[in-house]
Amino acid sequence: MKKSNFMKRLFFLVAIVATFTSSVFAQETKSSLGNILAPYLDIKNALINGDSQSANAKSADLLKALNAVDMKSMTSADMNAFMPLQEKLAFDARHISESKDIAHQREHFASLSQNFYKLAKAVKLTEQPLYYAYCPMKKSYWLSAEQAIKNPYFGNQMLTCGKVTETLGK
Repeated sequence: MKKSNFMKRLFFLVAIVATFTSSVFAQETKSSLGNILAPYLDIKNALINGDSQSANAKSADLLKALNAVDMKSMTSADMNAFMPLQEKLAFDARHISESKDIAHQREHFASLSQNFYKLAKAVKLTEQPLYYAYCPMKKSYWLSAEQAIKNPYFGNQMLTCGKVTETLGK
């Protein structure tokens, strides 16, 4: 009986340690790269609404999030995926944040979205699915947290123009 109780306690202790450790690693992943997804989606939503001021401000938020990424907490695979894209993401975010011209912002959003897609394919940015959508008129893609099409390239002019071409993280 004593051996049985010892084994139960040992199993319980191992389960607690495993749960704690996995939640710590999950928090590290979320804190290192997961924090850049929300500002990207905010930029997309601002462009959908035709709000260049908000796109400007949300791009500044994305730049801050990109600069705040903690490389030390990343896995080597995540770091290898992020490092070649970091400057490209920052370049487009900076251009969007420095412009009030929505057409110019949308041009850089197309490039930002291409690089964000590459990152999202290589790194799990969220526990929720991400939808990779295509605008045939602009011949450009974007990522969305919703499956419903809301086109950031034309906003209210062609709000539902496009289609989901891929679901990530499913």
